Amino acid sequence: MTEESIPVSVHILDKEYRVACKQGEEDGLIASARFVDQKMREIRSSGKVLGTDRIAVMAALNMAHELLEKKSQKDQVTEGISNRLRSMQQKIDAALSKENQLDL
Repeated sequence: MTEESIPVSVHILDKEYRVACKQGEEDGLIASARFVDQKMREIRSSGKVLGTDRIAVMAALNMAHELLEKKSQKDQVTEGISNRLRSMQQKIDAALSKENQLDL
């Protein structure tokens, strides 16, 4: 069974784009387009970047940077949790080992 794509219209910087989208994922696509539109408008309003292509590239770079920062933070949290779990497991093993020695 194949997923059927449907065309969805989104607006970014006052331009309309028709994008193929899996049925049921329209809201996510529209939310993504709004986010991209907002980021591009912020860059355009700064007046430092001219041209839609350059604005789009700067928005993409900013979003990629934010995504990579979040991924790095997530990886650090995951590593911290793994270390704590390892430490707890060692303490449990040590406590069980002591208990087993007492039983002998």
